[in-house]
Amino acid sequence: MKKLVLSLLIFCSLSTMTQAQQQGGSLRHVVLFSFKSTSSAAEVKTVEDAFKKLPAQIKEIKDFEWGKNNSPEGLNQGFTHCFFVTFTSEKDREIYLPHPAHKAFVDVLKPHLDKVLVIDYWAGK
Repeated sequence: MKKLVLSLLIFCSLSTMTQAQQQGGSLRHVVLFSFKSTSSAAEVKTVEDAFKKLPAQIKEIKDFEWGKNNSPEGLNQGFTHCFFVTFTSEKDREIYLPHPAHKAFVDVLKPHLDKVLVIDYWAGK
């Protein structure tokens, strides 16, 4: 019985994902950065600019936005930058991750990165 219930849960999850894709759903790739205290404002701007160039370099990126934390709550745990990348499919994300332009961006980022948090999800309404 437990196997049947687990199988149904998996099927329903896959079905929901497929429906989201068929209905023009979007795969969101959320990236949060905390920079090293030794990185200058100019170095952080270089990282920002490098990330902002990716949509022009990687056609699989459907949409892109970014910003700096300005929450008054003080709950950001040191994360200061949020980058929000949207894909149409998991296949597009699979192309993006090892893409030479993305790898070049990571090379710019690495010397300044303190922490990173990444969450991917299918957008639902």
